[in-house]
Amino acid sequence: MKFFLKVFVLVAAAFAMPVNALETGARSAMVIDYDTGTVLLAKNADTPLPPASMSKLMTLNMVFEALEAGRITLDEKFAVSQTAMAVRGSSMFLNTQDRITVEDLIKGVIVLSGNDAAVVLAEGLAGTEAEFSRQMTVRARELGMMDSTFVNATGWPGEGQLMSARDLVFLARRLIKVFPEYYTYFALREFAFDGRTPDNRFNRNPLLGLDIGADGLKTGHTDEAGFGLVGSAVRNGRRVIVMINGMESSAARSSEAERLISWAFREFAMETLFKGDTEIARADVWLGQEAQVGMAPVEDISLLLPYRVLPGVKAEVVFEGPIEAPITKGEMLGELVIDIPDMGVQRFPLAATADVAEAGFMDRFKAAFFILSARVRAGEWL
Repeated sequence: MKFFLKVFVLVAAAFAMPVNALETGARSAMVIDYDTGTVLLAKNADTPLPPASMSKLMTLNMVFEALEAGRITLDEKFAVSQTAMAVRGSSMFLNTQDRITVEDLIKGVIVLSGNDAAVVLAEGLAGTEAEFSRQMTVRARELGMMDSTFVNATGWPGEGQLMSARDLVFLARRLIKVFPEYYTYFALREFAFDGRTPDNRFNRNPLLGLDIGADGLKTGHTDEAGFGLVGSAVRNGRRVIVMINGMESSAARSSEAERLISWAFREFAMETLFKGDTEIARADVWLGQEAQVGMAPVEDISLLLPYRVLPGVKAEVVFEGPIEAPITKGEMLGELVIDIPDMGVQRFPLAATADVAEAGFMDRFKAAFFILSARVRAGEWL
């Protein structure tokens, strides 16, 4: 028989008032907690839209993967083709006489949003930008980014150059987690390459200068896409990632991104609801030397929760009981189910807190006699 033990009392009373859903003027948006992956806000998150220069994050992912694989090195130099030099949009002002290190090209893509730098990297890795774009799309599928397709390495408007908010946030999280040694480039405030960009040497990410813990990632803008940004910030050891697209101006983009980051830090916090190896329920034991056995989480159960959670939060212990002896300490006996409205259900295993040996012969005989007598009284065998 399946048993349900309610444990509402274990959910802190401080989370009593509801959190109002946050509205955003972005065409698409997503905010997540980096450590847990919890989605805090999503608007048109799975709709493929033109990403503008935010798609350069995928270009950089390909470069970082090539560096990790040893295919290229940071001090390796790439030539600049006529095609790369002639590319439109944001630029490092490269020319065909240049031989540029991979590291400087990475800085040029991140800080200056250089389209020429992105094309140089694409041609250096794949021969042509078209082939590199095909490889980007294939790799995106392998990573599970099913709403992303690429026709160039720069984010310049092109039919089929599309990414969803969810894919961009996934990619940002991947860059932070998988490539920490290269992620530091995203925090660079300026890059005065060879003195060619004296008035355009500053990072276009407006969050970096706001003293809000921001350390990346990338802005984007075209007439088609509007103003967009993928950003990340850290406060008190906790990181959030925000993505917005389709804003009407650079000022609106900056203020909205800052607002969403502040909201994510202000309204949510990691809370340890249950300590590992601490008994939270007891289950009846069948034919054991003890009548009951304790159940405890295997490890601490910490969840990202709004400071004011809807009053409908539920927590319950579920197990099949009574549990037959013998029982070994650490044996999985059931699970703790925590249901937070609008944030879904999470399940955590519960283990026995102690060994319970089988009852002796006389105890088992008495139990069998008791069951037999009960069935006779109930008329089952008459």
